Amino acid sequence: MDAEQICFEMICHVGEARSSFIEAIQQARQKAFSRARELIDSGIDSYNRGHAVHARLIQAEMEQQNTPLSLILIHAEDQMMSAENFKILSEEFLSLYTVLHDK
Repeated sequence: MDAEQICFEMICHVGEARSSFIEAIQQARQKAFSRARELIDSGIDSYNRGHAVHARLIQAEMEQQNTPLSLILIHAEDQMMSAENFKILSEEFLSLYTVLHDK
């Protein structure tokens, strides 16, 4: 598999993850806390698949199989960082909405 295909695979997984995290925040706002938790867990699974793909790129580079720096790689890594940020935020929002609901 070439680097471009790997990047697209990474974008697919972390895009799924980010969507799950955003939907989890929306579900938490609606007080659907168990659904929000399911979405976060699903997002984490997708994120981990994307992260594993990213690790393959790093491994290839360590083995002197240089991956050319491209806009698609930069985009893939940007999407991965965005998903990670939404992961953190979704966990925080779920906690916050749960506390507010319990008051």
